[in-house]
Amino acid sequence: MSGDATHWDENAYREAILKEREIETRTVFRTAWAPTRNPNPDTLLVASSDGSIASYSIPSCISNLPFGFTNIKTQKLFAEPTCFFQGHDGPAYDIKFYGDDEDSLLLSCGDDGRIQGWRWKELTGSKDSSSLLGGDIKPLLDLVNPQHKGPWGALSPIPENNAIAVDTKGGSVFAASGDSCAYCWDVETGKVKTVFKGHLDYLHCLVARNSASQIITGSEDGTARIWDCKSGKCIKLIDPAKDLKSRGLVKWISSVALDASESWLACSYGRNISLWNLPASECITKFSTGSSVQDMLFDNNQILAIGADPLLNRFDMNGVTLSQIHCAPPSSFTISLHPSGVMAVGGYGCLVDVISQFGSHMCTFRCRSL
Repeated sequence: MSGDATHWDENAYREAILKEREIETRTVFRTAWAPTRNPNPDTLLVASSDGSIASYSIPSCISNLPFGFTNIKTQKLFAEPTCFFQGHDGPAYDIKFYGDDEDSLLLSCGDDGRIQGWRWKELTGSKDSSSLLGGDIKPLLDLVNPQHKGPWGALSPIPENNAIAVDTKGGSVFAASGDSCAYCWDVETGKVKTVFKGHLDYLHCLVARNSASQIITGSEDGTARIWDCKSGKCIKLIDPAKDLKSRGLVKWISSVALDASESWLACSYGRNISLWNLPASECITKFSTGSSVQDMLFDNNQILAIGADPLLNRFDMNGVTLSQIHCAPPSSFTISLHPSGVMAVGGYGCLVDVISQFGSHMCTFRCRSL
C-alpha cells in the first residue's frame, strides 16, 4: 500500500531532502571550453561552488537522454563527468587555460586564495579520470595570495581570488582579489611579479589586454582601471556610473570584456552596460539591460550578456537587443563561447545549458557534486 509507513525511515528521508536542497542551491561560477583541434565543441570544463572542477563530454550529453533540450525544466539531468576532482577548499570562482593546445595548463582560482594549475593532457590521459578526487591529483602549479600585516604584526586572512587572466607570452597569470588588489604571478618561478594597488574595494573581475601589456580590473568601488603591467601603475580610471542618479545602487562593476581586437571594452554595472573605445579613450554608448549583468563577452561586433534572469541577451554595439534566449539556470553567472559559435551558460542549481550558434538548446545538464 502506498500509505504503509511500517518501514518508514525518517533519517533517510531527512537526508534526502537536505541533499536535494543542497544540489538545487549549488552554483556553476565558470565554464571554459577545452583546447582541441576538433572544430566542433567537445569538452566543457566547469568550476562550481563546492570547489569541484569537472569536465564533460558534450557529444555524450547530446547523445544520451535525458540530457536533451526538450527536458530543460526536468530536475534530474545529471551528467557523468569525464574528469572530476576537488580543486579548492571553498568555491571555485574561475578557470582558464594557459596555452591553447594539449600541453596547456588548466588554471583555477577560488575562495581559498589559491591559484592552481594542472597539466591538461595528464588529466585527460588518466585511465580513470572520473575518479580523480581530492588528494588523488596534485597541481603542477600552486600559488597562494600574500597576506598583509596589520597592527602588532597580525596577519590578515588570505584574500580570495575572484577571477584570473593569462599572458602566455609574458609567462604571467593575473588574479583579481578580495583585498582590492590585483596580482601578477610568474608562472615559471611561482612568485609575485607585480601588485596592482589603487582600488578602494573588492575586485570582481579582470581581463588581460596583452597586445598593450595591460590588464583591466573591475571593482566594487564602482570603477574599472587600466593598468600598465610593466610599471604596475594605473593609467586610466573608468567610472561608468558617475552620471547616474541611482549610483549608490548600481555602482559596482560586475564584469568587464574585451573584443578580439582589444580595442573595445564593455563594463557592466547593475542593469547597465557601457561600451568604451580604448584607442580614443572614450565612452561610445551606455544602455540598460533587463536585469543585473553577471557575465558577458564579445561575439564579433555583438555583446552576449547573462545575469539574474534566465535569459541570454544579444546586443549590437549600439545597445539594441537582437535576441533573447531562455536558459536553464534561473540565474546565470558564466557564459563561454566556442570558436564554432556554440555557447555554454552556467549558474544557479549547478545547471549548464549548451546553446548552438543558431539559438537552439543542444543539451542541458546538472553537474555532479562532491
